[in-house]
Amino acid sequence: MKTQTVLIVEDENDIRELLAFNLRREGFSVLETGDGREALSLAAGKKPDVILLDIMLPGLDGLGVSRELQREPGTSAIPVIMLTAKGEEVDRIVGLELGAADYVVKPFSVREVILRIRSVLRRSAAPPETLPLHCGPVTLDVAEHAVRVAGAPVDLTITEFRLLEDLLRHKGKVRSREQLLNAVWGYSFEGYARTVDTHVRRLRAKVGGEAAEGIETVRGVGYRARDDRGCA
Repeated sequence: MKTQTVLIVEDENDIRELLAFNLRREGFSVLETGDGREALSLAAGKKPDVILLDIMLPGLDGLGVSRELQREPGTSAIPVIMLTAKGEEVDRIVGLELGAADYVVKPFSVREVILRIRSVLRRSAAPPETLPLHCGPVTLDVAEHAVRVAGAPVDLTITEFRLLEDLLRHKGKVRSREQLLNAVWGYSFEGYARTVDTHVRRLRAKVGGEAAEGIETVRGVGYRARDDRGCA
């Protein structure tokens, strides 16, 4: 079985060393850095299975690192778990909107971090149903991790991709914000249901036109992919 690699991006040495020690003890391979630019280089070159990313980094901060990771095809699919200080609500929301798979608030227990890592890795490794999904002009190919609208490729973040996939797999059925949070992010982020609305807005803007109209808002409940547009 392949050893899974965690990239820790944390500028506080004590925290980084504590996480690295415990992750290695749990059987993970660990890469470490306290620098955002070096993190991007390590992510591109080593392709870790998951990244633990502190928001408060000197120079290029964690949000900037997350944006750069999402821009590059070679790193956009690597799940990111944000490490945030208590009270940084805005940063946590922005991190989720940038496609973070999860977040952990400092001070945290190492056991909690490891559980979150294992949960994210399970979701990433779960064998997907590989047949392409079609709905109107939209084709979502899980095997290729690609979305096309009327044949033209559309660049989505990993979270936007999962959101669209979930809606298409439940076409015609209303998905509440809580259901989408659990399915896409893996946790019910209490108080963060509004991040679903932000992701839906961005998803609609990217797919555009008829495809955007196919993602219907069900007032007071959530969203659904309309099944009257040739969904299959």
